[in-house]
Amino acid sequence: MTITVKHECGSCRGTGLYSGMGESKEAAIVCHNCKGLGFRVSEFVEFTGRKQLPNVVRVYQANPGIKIGAGNGFELEDFGGIPVADWEQGKPFPVGAEMRSFTCPRWWFQCAGSVSLDWNICNSNIGRSFSQCQHFSDKGLCWDRWDKEQASTGDKNANS
Repeated sequence: MTITVKHECGSCRGTGLYSGMGESKEAAIVCHNCKGLGFRVSEFVEFTGRKQLPNVVRVYQANPGIKIGAGNGFELEDFGGIPVADWEQGKPFPVGAEMRSFTCPRWWFQCAGSVSLDWNICNSNIGRSFSQCQHFSDKGLCWDRWDKEQASTGDKNANS
């Protein structure tokens, strides 16, 4: 079933005219999103259930900008993640499912958006890429610290 909805244009707020930083208060242009109508028409397909993506066998919580794939000496498991069947069953991403070989904890959790990580040792990296951090080559030590902190709080699924 497809649902068609006529709704107010969000760009011009229903006026059909747009006045932005390029126009003074006394001037406007015809809204390019609704072509001056003041409304837009959107079609939505009713959700009847989650579909499967063919060929996918592993799911990752996020991608910090790394090509994920088997080949060139890598297996899908090298990038962390969980089997797609586990994800479909609603299982959380366990500790260790992060891309630990390629990212540090701060990089990973910034991309995953699941934990705010503010360690003083990371502050020397402000304004640079994560891989330029003085500790990046020893990121395994940072992951060890992360694991110990999670074990001490008892939160085994803090990154889910």
